[in-house]
Formats: sequence, C-alpha cells, structure tokens
Amino acid sequence: MTGPLREREEAHALLAAEAERARAGGGRFVLLRGATGTGRSAMLEAAAAHAAGRGLRVLRARCSPEDTAVPFAAVLHLLGPVPEFADLTPGLDDRGSAARLWRLLRSYAARSPVLVAVDDVHLADEASRRWLVEAARRVDRLPVLVVATERSQYDIDPRPAGLTHALSPSLVRTHTLAPLTDTAAGALVRAAFPTAPDDWTADCVHAGAGNPLLLHALLDDLRGTPPPSPVPDTCAALYPGAYPAAVSWWLDTTGPTTAETARTLAALEQADDAHPRPRTPPPPTVAPAPLATTAALLADATGADPARVAGWLTAMTRLGMLRADAEGRPRYAHPLLRDAVLSGWPGARRRAAQLAVAEAMLRRGDRVDAVARQLLGSGPAGLPWVLRVLRDAVAVAVHQGRPDDAVVYLRRALAEPLPDDLRQRLLTELGSLEYASADAPAGLPRLAEALDLPAEPRDRVRTALALGTALAGRGEVRAAVEVLRATEAGLTGHPELVRTVRTASALLSDQDQTVRREAYRWLTDTARRSPELVGATGQALLVRYAATAGASSAKAAMARLRTLLTEPAEPLAEPFLLGTAAAVAQWADELDEAEGLVERGLAGQRPSLLHPMQRALRDVLLDIAAARGDYTRLLAETETETETGAETVPDTDTDTHTDAETPAAGGPTNADAHALLALVETGRAAQARRLAARFDLRGAPDSWELNRFLYARGILRLSDGDTTGALHDFLECGRRQSARAVLSPVVTPWRSAAARCRLALGSPREAIALAEEELRLARVWDTPRTVGRALRVLARATGGRRGLELAEESVALLRDSPADAELIAALLTRGRLLSTGGDRSRARDSLREAAERAERLGAVRLRSRAEEALRAGGARRTSTAHTGTTSLTGSERRIAELAAAGRTNTEIADLLHIARRTVETHLTSAYRKLGIRRRGELGEALKGETEGR
Repeated sequence: MTGPLREREEAHALLAAEAERARAGGGRFVLLRGATGTGRSAMLEAAAAHAAGRGLRVLRARCSPEDTAVPFAAVLHLLGPVPEFADLTPGLDDRGSAARLWRLLRSYAARSPVLVAVDDVHLADEASRRWLVEAARRVDRLPVLVVATERSQYDIDPRPAGLTHALSPSLVRTHTLAPLTDTAAGALVRAAFPTAPDDWTADCVHAGAGNPLLLHALLDDLRGTPPPSPVPDTCAALYPGAYPAAVSWWLDTTGPTTAETARTLAALEQADDAHPRPRTPPPPTVAPAPLATTAALLADATGADPARVAGWLTAMTRLGMLRADAEGRPRYAHPLLRDAVLSGWPGARRRAAQLAVAEAMLRRGDRVDAVARQLLGSGPAGLPWVLRVLRDAVAVAVHQGRPDDAVVYLRRALAEPLPDDLRQRLLTELGSLEYASADAPAGLPRLAEALDLPAEPRDRVRTALALGTALAGRGEVRAAVEVLRATEAGLTGHPELVRTVRTASALLSDQDQTVRREAYRWLTDTARRSPELVGATGQALLVRYAATAGASSAKAAMARLRTLLTEPAEPLAEPFLLGTAAAVAQWADELDEAEGLVERGLAGQRPSLLHPMQRALRDVLLDIAAARGDYTRLLAETETETETGAETVPDTDTDTHTDAETPAAGGPTNADAHALLALVETGRAAQARRLAARFDLRGAPDSWELNRFLYARGILRLSDGDTTGALHDFLECGRRQSARAVLSPVVTPWRSAAARCRLALGSPREAIALAEEELRLARVWDTPRTVGRALRVLARATGGRRGLELAEESVALLRDSPADAELIAALLTRGRLLSTGGDRSRARDSLREAAERAERLGAVRLRSRAEEALRAGGARRTSTAHTGTTSLTGSERRIAELAAAGRTNTEIADLLHIARRTVETHLTSAYRKLGIRRRGELGEALKGETEGR
C-alpha cells in the first residue's frame, strides 16, 4: 500500500493487511486516533482508495455535531447512498432499528467484501456509536473492514470516553497518528519550495508545529511570497489566509476552556516578547518548574483546573504546538502560530485577558516588574492595585538603571483614571525620564502639561525645576528662567520655596552670560539688603561667584560654606547648597570633602525627576577625578568612543582622520572636555582629534562648558604642535570667561596655557605678563594647585636663576597637593631649568622622578616628555614599578580594597557614585598591576604588598 502522507507507513501497512483479511472473509474494526490536524481524514481517504482498488465496496460517513440529535444518523449516512437500500428510516425501537440496519449491512457484504469508513466517530450520535460498538463484536465473522477515525487530543474540559473504552482490545486494532517529525515536515516544505534555504525551511517547520493540516495551509499561503521573503510573524501578511483559518478550526475543536487558555497563553507570551524581562540575578530560593508555574498562572487567570492546564501544556509540547524556551517555559512553536491563536480574539478581550493574567501574577506574589509588563497590554482598569503595581515597577526600574522601562510603565499608568494632583506628579516624572532618555523631545510637552495642572506648591516647584533644567539643557536658558519666574509668582506665603526657585534661576543662568549677570546682580543686591531672602543656598552661590571672580581665598570660601552647611535647608534647596559647596571644595583642593558633599547631594536626588544639580553634582565628580589625574575613571565615565577606541581607531599620532563621527548636536559638555584632556594625557592623540572634530564650536551655544572645551582643545592643539591654533583657543576661552566675570584660574587656567604658547612663538614678554597675572590671581585663591601651576609656568617663561627659584617653590607647594599631574609638570620644568643651568645630576633626579610618577599615574604624554628630556641630557630613566600596589592609582586602590572586602561591583558603584563599568575598568587594571587573575586573590595581593613594605 502506498500513499502521499509522510511518516504514516505503519498505518498504511495495518490497513492494507486488514483489507486483505476482509477479502478473505474475516472482518476487523480499526480505530485511527490522533490530534486535530494530524491527518486522520486523509489517512481514511487513502485507506478507502486502496480498498476500492482491491475490489472492496466502500461505504462512507462523516460525523457532524449537527447530527447528534438524530438517532442512527451516522449509520444512515453510511447506507443511504446505496440504491438497493430503501426506506432506511429507523423505527421507534432503537434495538430493533439497530438489528435491522445490521441485517442490511450483512446482506450487502454477502455479495462482496466491504469497507465501512466512518470519519470523526467522536462526533457521532449515541445510537450510531452503540451500533458501531456492536458491529465491532460481530464483524470478525463477515468480510467487512470497519475503519473509524477518532480525535484523541488532550483538552482541558474532559471529553466523553472514546470507542475503545467500550470494547475489548481483542476486538479493535487501534493506531495513533503521531505529529510529524521536523525531518518529515522539512521534506514537505522542500517538496513545495525546492530552492528554499535551510533557515526558511526551519521557520516553516516551526510554524507548522508538526501538524500536517497547519503546515499544508501555511505552504498554500506562502506560495504568493516564496523565499527569500521571510516567513511572517503575523497572519496579516498571509494570503489567502488558509493558515489562520486552520488554526481557528483547530481551536474550535478543543472546546471553550481550552481555547480560552490557549489564547491567554498567547497573550502572556506576546506581552513577554513586547517587553522583555530585565536581566536580574535569579532569586536565592529554588523556583518551581517553569511549566508548573505557567500552568498555575493560566489556571488562576482563566479559572480552569490547574492539573488539567498542566496536562494540556505537556500534551501540546509533545505534539509540537508548544516548545520550551531557554528557561524551560512552554511557548508557541512560532510567533506566527501565536498570532493566529490570538487573531480570533477581539482587542478588548485580549486586554481583559492580560489584566486577568496580571492579577493572577499579583496574587501569586510574582515580581512587581513582571506584573507591570502584563499590565502594559491591558486597557485602563480603574483598579487601585493596577496603579500601585505600575508605580512600584517605575521605582524598581529607576533604581536598577532602566529608565526606558520606567517610561513605559509611567505611560501606562497615565492611561488610568487619575486625579489632577496625581496626574501632575506622574507627568513630571515621565517628562523627566523621557528627557533624560532617548525620547527627549517628548519630555518637554509632558513637563509643560504638568505645570498647567493644579498641584501643591512643592509639586509645582518640582515640575518647574524639571522643566527649567530641560529647557536650559537645550540651550533655552532665558525660557528656563522665565518658567521659574512665573512659578515664583504663584508661591505667595512660601518663602522657602521662593528662595529655592531663585537659586535655581541663578544656577541655570550659568549657561548664558547675559542672564547670568542679571541673576547674580539680583542675588548680590538682595543679599546686601535682605540676606534672609536669598537663604543659605543663595549665599553659597555668592561664595562660588566670588571664588571665580578672584575676590576670595579658598580658606575664607570654605569657612563660609561650612557655616552655611550647618544651617537648616529646605529639602528641595539642599542639593543646590551641597553641589555648590562641593564645587568650591574641589577648587580648594579639599577633594575628599568634595566627594562627601557630592555623595550627600546625589543621595538626596530622585533619579526620576530632573533637577539642575543632578548633572552639576556629577560634573564635580569628573572635576575631582581630573584633579587627581585619574584618567582611567574619566574615560570610563564619559560618553565617548574611548572605551572601544583601541579597536576602532589606530592609536598613533600619525592618524589624523577626524570625520569618522557624525557631528554632535548641540555644544560640548564638561564630560567631553574632560575626556578630551584625558585622551591627550594618556597619549591617545588620534582619538582626541576625533572627539574634538565632533563639535563645530562656531554654532555652539554660549556656556561655561564651551569655555572649558575650548581650553581642552587648546591643550590638544598645543600637544600636536599647532601653537597658533592653541593660542587662539586659550585667548577665546579667556575672553569668554572674562565676559562672565570668571577671572580666577580655579576653573580654566587659560593664562598659563596662553603664556606657554606666547613663549613658544617667541614672545617672552607677553608670556611673562600672562603668567604674572595668573600668579597674582592664584595667590588670592591661595591653594597649592593654583599657585604651584602659576609658579611653574612663570618659572619656564622667566628662566635663569630666578626661574629655577620659582620652579623649586612650585615643586615644594605641589608636593602638598592632591594634583599629581601638576607636580609632574613642575618636576619637568625644574629638571629642564637645572639642566640648562648645568646641574645635570639634580636635573636627572627631577626628571626621573617625573617619569616614574607619570608612569604610575598613566600620564603617557608627561612620561614621554620626561624621557625625552632625560635622553637630551645624556641620561636614561631607571626602571619603575609597573606592578604592585605602588603602581595602583588612588581610585584603583579604593575599589580593589572594597572588592577584597567582599563588595560586589554594583555595591561599589553605588557606594562611590560611579558607573559599574568604571568599577570593572579599575579592577581590570588593578588585576594586571597586581599580577592576579581573579577577585579572590585581591586580599592576599594587597596584604602581601603591604607587608612587603
């Protein structure tokens, strides 16, 4: 016996043998069982064709649910088409009718062997089923082969017992049709599309799910879009739609509870795919098996029997309709199959199902973000728990550094019916997160909408601060200040909030020199007349203003700020006070104190709300790292290409390619300036050039960050030998700083840098004038870093014995400074002046010390200059410690000690307020220097080095 169906050889052989048995006068009852779509009807048709070819007469009947009310309907369908059977209407007595119908069949079979083919016997009426059971008991004495097909798929609602339950196994031959293997299904695909590539074939196999009905329907639909067109994930791309129709029919045969569960599973899976789960460490407890977890969840959501749902999931997995994912969860074999399962459900029903799933997950105690992901696909529910879950999920996402997820949850929360005050708070949070993420244009309208809603004064101030920060970040400083002024007008009776708003106005005005002058003029005049109107935060801003204007010493500024820090502060204003004090402390070389203030300031910030001091506080952290010469941390913290530059950019001074990057929108930031300087100092000139070329400074908005970047670009140009270009950058930086009344070298020591250019261009008088002016201003501030740097440049410009005296003073001062890079530069200057004066022994000592310190710091440019000076003097550098704890930078040591104490990278990052990748960068460097490979060796390495000293 042969047939067109694949992997049905056993069934063909069985039916062929039984047909021969019938021809020989002995009958049999054969029952073909299988799930919906496995080819029972096709198998029955093949058996009928074979039997007819062997001389058997064939009687056919296809059972239908519509005939169940008619007694003997299936038997009448069998015998009715035979002309010699007349008046087959059964009588009132079922037993008599059955006997009469059996006699008719027996007389028909007496003439020649007969095949009785009954399709879908599970749908037959009860009288016909009893007749067939009785036939099975008698047929072995007649030349009659009875072949019936029966659906045997596992459903959640149990179905009536099949024919086999009423028959002894000796009376019936049962054969179950298995789903197609992937090999057989792949052969069918290749027969229809001989040129199909393997991945396309595999896609079809998965979408067919081992079900011949579905696979043939899919191949029919795909004839209009053969490969290489991809197999679609949605039924909308299929024509004429045989596949979704087949899936719909498959669902209809399963019963309402199974169909509901199947569609709920599809909705659950669709929500997971639309919003993937964040990667988090597994919980410490042993979780239930994924299939059991899914079964319990579906049962809870649909009200079905959990044991039956678990059985259905297992059965569908064995059939191939479902496949376990990497985590063991049952999922549909292909997205197209899942979409087809869902296609028969209206949108409202899908949303209701996802709400039901979310509620079931909440009852089960699932993680809040998992529940929230399900809610994303549901419609507004107006239920208190829905809003609570979404807001909790926002908090978790923000804490874990997933702002994009937080944005999605907030958007869904805003779809719920909300009172105006709560809507105002959520809009402020959403606008802040959108602005800080990739969807910045959407943030401004959200914040503006929030500002128009009625709210408590404190909430209005929070919104105004967020909107002002966003506007200033886009260069619209005057608009930002106007927003704050308009908010201030509605704060009558809240003087502490008025002071906060005015402080924010002054801080944001730093981005525009015209607005800045107006803001600080008001602050100064008000503080003189009525100090209470500006408060501690306003007073702190004036201290900072005096420091940058060259009108205050570091000692006096810090004393004043420490007093202000003891005064009670409005919570919304405290970050301004802490951030301002941290910036001044960093200028005053009180780096540890500055870090502590930044930590306090960041701890009080809500990452989900824009605040003018968020970025300012992080800028101070960058300034502190730069002061320490911590280039590794600077490059890890700044958003540049430097982390992968070694792979993408040739790290040579001859590579001048600068157009690889798309020009950056807007102006450069403080982080960009620090990154540029760090690249120069670590000898990555090519990458520095590429970073500098990303910004067209001619169109950049006026800001203090632009001035700092001008200074950094000047350093790059000077190191590249473009002295004229460097001088232009330094003088332009100075012009802009002076226009802002920023005269002190605490921010950008542009005079010292310009003096070096003047000296190199043969203008020593101009160089000395610039250096002396910088020294004068540095002595007003009076910290080792500023005075030592100015002395060093003046020493170089002056030369001779007087220059050497200045250089010695510079070195002595800087030995008490945390600024290692400045000390290295001073040692270099002293070494060169000693060499010029003929004291080569002391010159070599100074230059060697400079080279060794530069080696430990990672300052490649300074180390190269020291080594060049040594070679020029006929000496060479002694070997320095490239490994061991003495080679660790301060940041590397701190992080290594915390890691050795058992802290995780995330904990260290949170503790030090740095990025996790920064911790990883520092640890990698520390491992290399300590000669170890794993975290567990840190303790011994650090201990051994300490004892060795």
